[in-house]
Amino acid sequence: MGKKQNITFNDIAKYTNFSKTTISRYFNNPDSLTLENQEIIAKALVDLDYKENKVARILANGKTEFIGIIVPNLFLHYYSEMLDKILSTYEQFGYKFLVFIGNQNEENERRYIKELLSYKIEGLIILSHTIPSKELAALSLPIVTIEREDKYVCSVNTDNYMGGYQATNLLARHRCDVLIHINSPSNENIPAYGRIKGFMDVCAEKQLVHELILKEMGNGYESLQEQLNQIIENLELKYPGKKKGIFLSNDTQANVFLNLLMRKYGTLPKDYLLIGFDNSPISREAVIPISTIGQQIDQIAYEAVSLLVEQMDERKKRRPVPLKEPVHKVITPILLRRETTEKI
Repeated sequence: MGKKQNITFNDIAKYTNFSKTTISRYFNNPDSLTLENQEIIAKALVDLDYKENKVARILANGKTEFIGIIVPNLFLHYYSEMLDKILSTYEQFGYKFLVFIGNQNEENERRYIKELLSYKIEGLIILSHTIPSKELAALSLPIVTIEREDKYVCSVNTDNYMGGYQATNLLARHRCDVLIHINSPSNENIPAYGRIKGFMDVCAEKQLVHELILKEMGNGYESLQEQLNQIIENLELKYPGKKKGIFLSNDTQANVFLNLLMRKYGTLPKDYLLIGFDNSPISREAVIPISTIGQQIDQIAYEAVSLLVEQMDERKKRRPVPLKEPVHKVITPILLRRETTEKI
């Protein structure tokens, strides 16, 4: 049979001597066929130079191969880096992505989810914090969250407690006179709260002079700069001449903190040691490379998409077996020492 431009299911059926129903099952429910028959059809597709009509397939089986993503913002470098790594998984898994930015607006995010569902997405990845996991679970859609409250849905998170513990121990080994952790107020059910807990536990165990600063920083550069500048002024009034070990909750904050010191002194003063959290590109590209707790962002992204695909694939089976309870994967962080603590 000669090749032609648009190969149809009917062409494949004639070539293989199977029915059109069997060919349709190969595309929509392959595990319903024997392995031998799957191999026969797969070979026929190669022989016929079959080019899949994506639109026709979506209309036939309702499977769009789209995954929805909601991120809180792209101001924090962690989220932009995570989004980049998630989108890069297309080569491994073949799923496309529809992305919305929530900006911490609960009603907007509900509207975005409704919009995503109208596009017949097959799964959802949530990084924003506004909508409770119980409400997300009620959507009856495969969902994986990253670094947020996750009691009722599957998730992939960093071991934030270990990261906080590592960061604080590093500063303690440098014999700082006072340790400072700067973070935003958060509930204990948020994974990132582990950074606060790790900091406090090390300080208690080693009986270290310390201060925990919890403050809303806003979602823009100007607000963050204003808040951190005020914190620097207060620290210098409170701890003049003291060696201050500063552990910031993310690399974006650490970079802004460093820039403020550089503008004020022309360098990183000897009485400041800084460490951030994430290992987003800004930490290593800063004017002075910033020590950080490296979340393995590429691994987190891969595990999140992989876990979601497992759930989506299960739903496509004739007799799907849903998860009995949510799966929570935890990724180990890596301490990265750079010039802001190992001064050259």
